[in-house]
Amino acid sequence: MLLVNEVEALRGYVKGWRQSDEKVAFVPTMGNLHAGHLDLVEAARQHADRTVVSIFVNPMQFGEGEDFDAYPRTLEEDRAKLQEVGVDLLFAPAAKTIYPSGTGQQTRVEVPDISDILCGATRPGHFVGVATIVCKLFNMVQPDIAVFGEKDYQQLMVIRHMVNDLAIPIEILGKATVREPDGLAMSSRNGYLDAGERKQAPALYRLLRETAAAINSGAKDYAGLERQALKDLEAAGFRPDYFVIRTADNLQAPREKGETLVILAAAYLGTTRLIDNLIAA
Repeated sequence: MLLVNEVEALRGYVKGWRQSDEKVAFVPTMGNLHAGHLDLVEAARQHADRTVVSIFVNPMQFGEGEDFDAYPRTLEEDRAKLQEVGVDLLFAPAAKTIYPSGTGQQTRVEVPDISDILCGATRPGHFVGVATIVCKLFNMVQPDIAVFGEKDYQQLMVIRHMVNDLAIPIEILGKATVREPDGLAMSSRNGYLDAGERKQAPALYRLLRETAAAINSGAKDYAGLERQALKDLEAAGFRPDYFVIRTADNLQAPREKGETLVILAAAYLGTTRLIDNLIAA
């Protein structure tokens, strides 16, 4: 596996693959890799001849008081995992490579409306940071396909809208959430949970499943389902941010019969913010 830190070298390898008519897949990450990330890599390898993974902890998507400085950085361990699963190239740039003039002078990419709701409402600027870094990485790697996890469902929708609006010639593949045996969605931030919180955490997924079951059984009082779930989250020891039922394609409130719905939730256990979602119908 190649380890590359600079854009010129990255583009040189990708150019060589393209000259050999090889298809390139890309998985952007912030490192601290777990089985969920490796599942994305496996999907990328199934859809392309060459696989590129990036590791970059992006300061632009962290707000004031968030865990940028504490975010786990485990490059050597991550490198070994990626080597084992057959990744062709690991792109691990320094901050000065990504933001040579600093984040304050960085041109920004904004996807309106969908970036300002749910996680965007409580994390102002977060999805501007996400869209900017993903767009920049797309231009650096220039892959044919990029793979993202559906656990970060709103992020996936922001990226799909960005790619469509800017006519970026990259296929976006969403991959189903990988879960622990008790249902907790795999996340790098799960490591922040103490033993007691870790036992409580699966209740978030349980409430998503219960709400989905109610919808699939014919329940139409979505606002009532949302209110009950918020109460149940509090009773389970969470501090809820949101628990909502939205249309799966644009995250708006349901309006018509037959729409595919997604249930999305975010809640704190102690200082750890957990997110999850489930397609309902």
